[in-house]
Amino acid sequence: MSKLKKVFHTASFVLAVFLVLSLVNISFAQGIVSSDVVGTVSEIDKYGNVHTDIPETTIFEYGFEIGDMLLLKLDETNVIAPFVTTYGDVDRGSPLVRTTSGHVQLAINYGNFAKTYNLEIGETITIQLKEKGAYKSELEIRHLVRTNNRDDYASDEIFANFREVTLGNIGEGKLYRSSHPSIDDPRSPYASKLMEKAGIKTVINLSDSQEELMNNLQYSSYYKTIYDQGNLIALNMGVDPMSEDFARKLKEGLLFMIEKEPPYLVHCVEGKDRAGITVALFGAIMDASTKEIYSDYVKSYENYYNIEEGTPAYEAVERIISDLFVEMNNGDRVDDSNIKEVAIKYLTERVGLTKEQIYQLQQKLK
Repeated sequence: MSKLKKVFHTASFVLAVFLVLSLVNISFAQGIVSSDVVGTVSEIDKYGNVHTDIPETTIFEYGFEIGDMLLLKLDETNVIAPFVTTYGDVDRGSPLVRTTSGHVQLAINYGNFAKTYNLEIGETITIQLKEKGAYKSELEIRHLVRTNNRDDYASDEIFANFREVTLGNIGEGKLYRSSHPSIDDPRSPYASKLMEKAGIKTVINLSDSQEELMNNLQYSSYYKTIYDQGNLIALNMGVDPMSEDFARKLKEGLLFMIEKEPPYLVHCVEGKDRAGITVALFGAIMDASTKEIYSDYVKSYENYYNIEEGTPAYEAVERIISDLFVEMNNGDRVDDSNIKEVAIKYLTERVGLTKEQIYQLQQKLK
């Protein structure tokens, strides 16, 4: 009897092990997360994005999938964020998890993750599943497709995201916006030709550091000429307009504009986000309506991704800029009656311009 009981217990143990292993295999096959993933902060870049030592392969091997909602356990707090592919997959100011260059990255769209959550290199991060696939429907709206092939776009202007800005009382031939006209990118030669055709005299480069600018000057002789004449400033701005760094550098750029002559070109890398925010502020102080301002912001996404008004994708992009003005207004409603006041308050209280300097800028743009 004891032998029979021993055999029974042994068989039960083997069966239990088999069932556990089977369940593990099923969990991977069905995309069910089997365990937490733990790593450390390995790098914090100039935008405050947190790079971890968690390999991209590891997070997928553990069953995490794009579209999952994740729980991030940090030293001082917990953060809920979706697992996505790019910053624009979430609203402005929202946290996200993505992979880049073979590892896991934590970021805030238009924000500084490290500063917001007080993270430093070497600190531990634990990633848990919050809800499987909960963000997938949102990604379907946000996942827009673009190409680097000129033939896929209707004009050079659309391909280069280059256009004149005449929002509100901004005069004709005074202000232009564009993707970067002088980098190693398929759009750059088109942007360079268009800025030369427009007779651009002053460039506000929102994206490059001085070192990056020196390297990039080789790609456009016209762009380099403007630099050599002392009419180009590179600001190396981040993407969070509510940060001190963004405000300080924007002030530097606006004071440079006041000293120089139009036509002005404002650009970042793609001419969508930093350029979009800057131009939106110009529109607001020049008496443009919210519809004009928001439509111009979304126009860059129309150019890149061919999104159409009235679609969920269009509305998601429009919320980026409308929500920014609401944040500038301390969470209160923004409409045609107060958007100019909100922009002026931002430029005086956060950026640090005087009323006289704003007036001078307005005169330059008329």
